[in-house]
Amino acid sequence: MHGTVDYKTQAQSIRLPTSMIVNGKPVAAISGKTYPTINPATGKVLADLPSGSAADVDRAVAAARQAFEDGRWSKLTPANRKQALLRLASVIEENALELALMESIDSGKTITDCINIDVPEAINSLRWHAEAVDKIYDQVSPANDSSLGLIVREPIGVVGIVLPWNFPLLMLAWKIGPALAAGCTVVVKPAEETSLTTLRVAELALDAGIPAGVFNVVTGDGPDVGEPVGRHADIDAVSFTGSTETGRRFLKYSSESNLKEVVLEMGGKNPCIVMDDVRNLDAVASHVCNGAFWNVGQNCSAISRLFVHRAVKDRLLQKLAEVAKTWIVGDPLAPETRIGPLVSTVHFEKVSGYLENDGKIVAGGNIVGGTTIEPTIIEFSRHWGKHIREEIFGPILSVIPVDSLAEAVSLANQTEYGLAASVFTGDGTRALRAARAIRAGTVTVNCYGEGDAATPFGGYKQSGFGGRDKSIHAHDQYCQTKTLWVDLSSDEGI
Repeated sequence: MHGTVDYKTQAQSIRLPTSMIVNGKPVAAISGKTYPTINPATGKVLADLPSGSAADVDRAVAAARQAFEDGRWSKLTPANRKQALLRLASVIEENALELALMESIDSGKTITDCINIDVPEAINSLRWHAEAVDKIYDQVSPANDSSLGLIVREPIGVVGIVLPWNFPLLMLAWKIGPALAAGCTVVVKPAEETSLTTLRVAELALDAGIPAGVFNVVTGDGPDVGEPVGRHADIDAVSFTGSTETGRRFLKYSSESNLKEVVLEMGGKNPCIVMDDVRNLDAVASHVCNGAFWNVGQNCSAISRLFVHRAVKDRLLQKLAEVAKTWIVGDPLAPETRIGPLVSTVHFEKVSGYLENDGKIVAGGNIVGGTTIEPTIIEFSRHWGKHIREEIFGPILSVIPVDSLAEAVSLANQTEYGLAASVFTGDGTRALRAARAIRAGTVTVNCYGEGDAATPFGGYKQSGFGGRDKSIHAHDQYCQTKTLWVDLSSDEGI
C-alpha cells in the first residue's frame, strides 16, 4: 500500500518540537539544560530537548492548578469539552503522517505500524472518550420522601501523567482522553527516549482550542521530572504506565507526600495456551507471532510464554518458525519492515542477554546489526529460569510443552504478573473455563489482542493497581464521587 512512498525523505523534512509546553507557551527548561533524543535506527541525534527539573514541574503544576481552579476547562459544559476534544482528534488526524513519521524516527517503531495502528488508534481513543463526556450520568440514591440523595462526579483536579517509551502517542491518548473529558488539567511527563509526539500533540491541542494551562508537558528523566511529579503536593492523581519496579516508586511517592490517587499499568509475563483440538494451526501461528513480535516485543501485553500441547507442539513450532521468517527485519521507515531496532542501546543490552539460554532455538536467535534482534523462538523443557520469570520486552518467545489444559492454566498463573493471556482451543466451554481461571486483566480466546476502546485494559497482581485504561471505567480514576444529601421535609405537610 505504501511501497512507492519515500518516507525517509519525508521524515527529513518535518519540523521537530524542541520546547516544553507550559501554560500554553513553548518554554525551555528553567536551568537551560538539554538532552539529546536519538533515532534508534541510525544512532543519530534528532533534536535536543529541554532537560526538566523539579522547578519545571512546579511551574507546570502551578499553571495546571490555576487553569483548573478558574474553571476555564473544568467548568465548561460537558458538550463544550466534547467538542474541544473532537477538534483535537481532527487536528491530529490532519497531521497524521507527520506524527507517524515522528513516532517512527523517535522510537524505532515501523512506519507501517505507526500509520496503520498507533496514530489511528490514538485518534479513535480521543474521539471515544470525547463522545462519552456528555453521556455519563450522575445518580440519585434510594431515599425516603423527606430526603434526596444525589451522587455526583467531579473532576479530581490536576493529574500527573507519566508515559512509557513503547507506545508514546497511543498511551498519551489513552490517558489524556478520559482525564481531559472529566474536566481535569494535566501535566504530562513523556519518556525521555520518546518525547517528540507528546510535545507535538500539546502544540496541536492549542490549535484545537484547548485552553492554555490545561495540557502541559515537561520533558526530562525519571529522577528529575518523574519523581517530582509523583511527590508533588498539588497534584491530585498520577497515572503511570511502565515497569513494575518504577510503579512501586509512585506508590512510595504518594505515601510520602499527599496520598494522591495512583493508577499503575505495569509489566507482564503473558501466557498463551494452545490445546490439541485447535482447528487451524496456521491461524494460531499467525496470532502467536503477532502477539510475540509486534512492536519488536516491546509491549507489556506481548505473548511471552507459549504453553502448547505435546500432540501439536512440533507442527505448531514448524509453522511458527515459518511465520517468523516472514517478519522482515530492516529500516523502520521501509513500508515492508516489521522488525526494527530496539528503542535504545541500553534496552538492547538487556534484551540481547536473553539470547544466551539453555533451551532449543527454534527460530531466529541472531543480532542483525546495531540494536536489532530477529524474531526468536526458544523451546524449553520445563517452566523454570529467567526466560520464564522475567519480562524480556523484546522479540523472544519461550515455548513450554504441556499435557493438559489444567497443567497449562496452572503454569500460566505461576507468575507475579497478570496483565494479559490467550487461549486457543476448539472447545468453547473449555476456552471460557480456562479464561475465567487465568488471573489476568485481559484474556483473549482464539485470537491475540487487547480488545477495543470500549474494553478496560489493566492487570491483576503486579501488573496493575488502582484503575484501568480505556473504556468508561477509565473515567472513574479521574473523578471524585460526592454525595449531596438534601432535606426535603416540610412543615406544610406536602
